[in-house]
Formats: sequence, C-alpha cells, structure tokens
Amino acid sequence: IYDADYPDGGARAWLIVFGNLCLIFCQSFGYVNSWGVFQAYYEETLLKDSSPSNIAWIGSIQYALVFLPALVSGHSFDRGHLKIPILIASVVLVAATFLTAECKQYWQFLLCQGFAVGLSAGVLYGPVVAVIGHWFKKKRGLATGFLATGSSVGGTLFPIVARNLISRVGFPWTLRVIGFILLCSLGCANLIVRRRLPPKHVPGGLFNPAAFKNPAYTIYCMSGVVAFLGLYVLVLTYIDVSAASMGVSPDFAFYLISMANGASLVGRLTAGITTDKIGAVNVIAPMSALAAVMTYVWPLARSKSSFVVVSIIYGFSSGAYVSSFMLPMYYLGEVADVGRRSGMATTLTAFGAVAGPPISGAINTASGGYKAVGIYAGTTILAAIVLMLVTRHLVLRRVWGKF
Repeated sequence: IYDADYPDGGARAWLIVFGNLCLIFCQSFGYVNSWGVFQAYYEETLLKDSSPSNIAWIGSIQYALVFLPALVSGHSFDRGHLKIPILIASVVLVAATFLTAECKQYWQFLLCQGFAVGLSAGVLYGPVVAVIGHWFKKKRGLATGFLATGSSVGGTLFPIVARNLISRVGFPWTLRVIGFILLCSLGCANLIVRRRLPPKHVPGGLFNPAAFKNPAYTIYCMSGVVAFLGLYVLVLTYIDVSAASMGVSPDFAFYLISMANGASLVGRLTAGITTDKIGAVNVIAPMSALAAVMTYVWPLARSKSSFVVVSIIYGFSSGAYVSSFMLPMYYLGEVADVGRRSGMATTLTAFGAVAGPPISGAINTASGGYKAVGIYAGTTILAAIVLMLVTRHLVLRRVWGKF
C-alpha cells in the first residue's frame, strides 16, 4: 500500500494542504507567536504585581509545549489516530483562549494561556507534516511550503490584532475575537484534514531508540537542536527591543516582527518550490547561512531602514528553514514510522527552542549589549549547517547530490 501512487495534486490533496494550513495558522508559529504583545500588556496592567521573569514563564511554558507533545502525537498518527486528537485539541485551544479572557490572577493565566494553549497547540502541530506525506511525494516540498505559509499569516496577523484591539475594545474582547478566529479556522481544519494510508503496526512504543542507530538521523536531530538555540533569538526576542534602544519608535519597532513573519511567507514558498527540485538540505543550508549572516549584522543596525532590511532578509531565510527542516525525515527511515520519527526530532528541538532565549538573555545581561548575542546566535546557526552537510554526506556517500 505504501508503494501505491501518490495523488501529488488534485482538488482533494490540495484541500488537505489547506486544512493543515488552517491548523498551523492557529498554533505553533501562528497564534503562539503573539505572546510578546501579552507579555508587555501583563507587565503594565493585569499582572503588574508579578515580576517580568514570572510572567515570561507563561510564554515559555506555552512555547515549550508546542514542541514537546510531538513525540506522543506523531506516534499516535502512525497508529491511525488523527481526527479525535485534532478535535479534542481544537476544543481545548478555543476554550482556553476564551477562558484567558476571564483570567484575573497569575495562576489562572499560567494554567489557561501557558499549559492549556501550549499543550493543545502542540497536539495540533505533531501530525501536520506527516499528513502531507500521505498525499504528496514528488511535490511534497511544494505542498509543505504552501502549508507553512499558515505560520507566516498567523505570526503576522495575531500580534497586530492583539496589539490594536486591546487599546480599542479591551483585553477580554480581544481574546474573544481571537477565539472566534481560531474557532473558524479549526472548524475548517477538522472538516477537511484526513489521512490517506492505513496505519501500519510499528514495533516499539512512543520512543524508538533504534532510529538513532542511523547516524544520519541522529546528526540531523542534533542539527535541529543546535539551530533552534539561535534561530529565534533575533526576531522573537530582540529585534523590536534592540530597534527601540537605537531610537526607533516603539510603535514602529513592534511591526518589525510582523515584517519578518510576512517575509517568511515568501521564504517558505520559495523553499517549497525548490526543495522538490534540488532537495531540502540543499535549500535550507544556504538559507540558514543567510540567516546567520543577518544575525551577525543585526547588532550593527542603527537606523529604521537598516532594521527593516535585517528583519525582511532574516524572515525570508529563517522561514525557509523552519518550513522545510522536517522534510528529510521522510528519507531517514521507513514511511510507516515517519510520524514517530518526526515527533522524536521535534521534541528534541524543543530543548533548543526553549534554551536559546534564556541563554541569549544571560549573554545580553553579562555583556550589556547585543553584539555578543548576535555572535552567539549566528554561530549556533552556522554549527547547525555543518551538521546538516554531514547528514547529507552520510546519506548520499558523496559531497554533493539531491537531498
């Protein structure tokens, strides 16, 4: 059955892509990426008696839980479970968003916006790429590129909606509006998304240690952890703050994040089109190198225009990596085990994604500036590129080839 012809297109297959786009719009790099707006608002109003570091734990837990459940949801997908987990996670995500509108105390925000939103978003994120693998083979990169645009749209839309509505209609109704947006998007996804291939019994439980006997898989997982140690330092953590410190208006600096997310849409589509032709690693390695260069250059930015250039180029290049870094998983083991294999890799990258900002924060505090932070983040990305190229060599047994 796994050797059967893949649709690789057609109305049904592209509808599946749209359904998964709706899922990714609502979770990981979409809705969750609007946390910065809430952090600032909570510090000034609702949770002003709590320290910024305590408030930041809400966002950190939320972000960590986006990645960590992939180990469970990926294996669950391999065993044939898709509709029920997506439905339950959708209900929890929408309910948690509406409940956040009613929160008044720190522990309530931690429970609703931290644990509930993060966990449900993580369950939705787990099977997204694996589902695409059921419907596309030759055009898998293109389909994944279109799918990943949901992250860019969500990452651009939700922060702008939250920032502008809070001052106009208040915090509770802002969360309710976001909740209705999530309800519509997730409703479409639940009606559309489905698997094509039947489940196949894969020996072992949630974790498959045998996968790490493949050196290429192990090293590629390491590349993901190292890349995420530095990849989100610039845009998610410091681009707006550093711009404001250089005299750029805070109201304008906020939109640098949206500019980066908008540019990442182009990067994701570009990567999707080209990975089918020359291979995922052959695309994301040079794109990651460009992101590393921008990370090194970023501390030298002084004007509004220079920050705009850094944001756009960095968003374009990092978006290409984020959208395609899971594609090699299809070629590092059997198709029947791709969900669990991808889930293990995603869970491991969570440690890099969660550790990166605190490490950069410690470097920033110790150095008193952003130059050392840029060197740290750029160097981790370059180290990840080396590991990607080693993976390609192990798979192809030669220096260059499609991978």
